[in-house]
Amino acid sequence: MTFWSDGLDRLEPYVPGEQPRVADLVKLNTNENPYPPSPRVLAAIAQAVGAQLALYPDPLSLQLRRAIAAHHGAAGLTADQVFVGNGSDEVLAHAFRAFFVKQDRALVMPEISYSFYKVYCNLFGITPQLVPLREDWCIAVEDYLRIDPATCAGVVIANPNAPTGIALPLAQLERLATHFAHQVVLIDEAYVDFGAESALALLQRHPNVLVVQTLSKAWALAGLRVGMAFGQVALIEGLTRVKDSFNSYPLGRLAQVGAQAAIEDYSYCQGIIAQVVATREAMTQALRQRGFEVLPSSANFVFARHPQHAGVHLYQELRARNVLVRHFSSAKLTDHLRITVGTPAQMQALLAALDAVLEPA
Repeated sequence: MTFWSDGLDRLEPYVPGEQPRVADLVKLNTNENPYPPSPRVLAAIAQAVGAQLALYPDPLSLQLRRAIAAHHGAAGLTADQVFVGNGSDEVLAHAFRAFFVKQDRALVMPEISYSFYKVYCNLFGITPQLVPLREDWCIAVEDYLRIDPATCAGVVIANPNAPTGIALPLAQLERLATHFAHQVVLIDEAYVDFGAESALALLQRHPNVLVVQTLSKAWALAGLRVGMAFGQVALIEGLTRVKDSFNSYPLGRLAQVGAQAAIEDYSYCQGIIAQVVATREAMTQALRQRGFEVLPSSANFVFARHPQHAGVHLYQELRARNVLVRHFSSAKLTDHLRITVGTPAQMQALLAALDAVLEPA
């Protein structure tokens, strides 16, 4: 610690979900897609492995950004309205630095949401203004509309929210964009493909809206680390200034070609999304039949609690049976488990383990 910069000891880093090295573990704790990526992704990466790896990749990721813009053609996007980075976490970090570091103004966000937001606030010296969720765990838009925009650095909303999985309709997001018209409203859409409405439809008429997405979830590319942001050109320029002050080459050559191949094979992505959604609905019903309270999810996970069993107890008992789910230790979340939607076989393993815990012989 003697050699650390001032204040480094006060940082509280994000703690990612456990990445265990255990054979035959049913891993349902980090919201990875249970299905492999498109075969076209693997073929594109294999073809790109060669002598060109000795050279730096395109710092602009232009071909990938053009493919992403074309994929979202209905939103009227062009490549200069697309930003890419090393996973959406990096994109979010750049956005926090680019838009929310404003003296004496707080960043408005849900009290319960993606915990990395508070980490970024601490890292960049941003004051978070936390807005409680409603009793039903929904984001209370009316509470945000009572906040004076002039006092705020901006707004960040995960939609669907994490770890609840509950989504806001597009009309509610537009109310936020309108109320905070002179601040950046960042909509984090990591899970949007599993049943929520994307805020991309707002970009052309709301220059303050920035949408962040990822290829880690619906596209089954968590290991490739590709995140995206969408907004009007001025916002993308702000992100690029931060990127080029940090790392001009965030996406390697293999990540760029693999991501482009995924984007260009959307029909494959649609197929695995449909499987995840069908499994999510079946799992929700099965958990409720076992006495769980399960929030309505528009993501690839569910947030559930059992009135007769502490969340940490269920987590530990499942872990002992080689099933790994996510448990949060904070007081408001400790009774709940966040369970990733896996394959039908993984869900059967989860339910069998739960039955052994809930109804021991």
